[in-house]
Amino acid sequence: MGTGDSGRDAERLAERMLAQAGLVVLERNFRCRHGEIDLVARDGDTFVFCEVRLRRSTGYGGAAESITTHKQRRIAAAARYYLAGRREAPCRFDVVLFDAIEAGAGCWIRDAFCL
Repeated sequence: MGTGDSGRDAERLAERMLAQAGLVVLERNFRCRHGEIDLVARDGDTFVFCEVRLRRSTGYGGAAESITTHKQRRIAAAARYYLAGRREAPCRFDVVLFDAIEAGAGCWIRDAFCL
């Protein structure tokens, strides 16, 4: 997600969605040489790597279409880097999509992709 105010607002809304569902957010905007992960959370024993996307216009495709295979690979590489040196635990890749910045406007897709 970009660094603009709307991007940060979408990330805060997504974080609230995860927390309300009982997940514990561990990191925000985790960056490494492989890429960035918007939110890293725990769902019980499972690490959750969450990409947050906001698209107000569908001119270039919707929010879901913006998570290309290349983007998925970069997120997975950053997740591997994050997990290095930690005890082995299951993980999954979730996506929270927004077409507008407002509570309840997000669509949370669990296990959105796997690599």
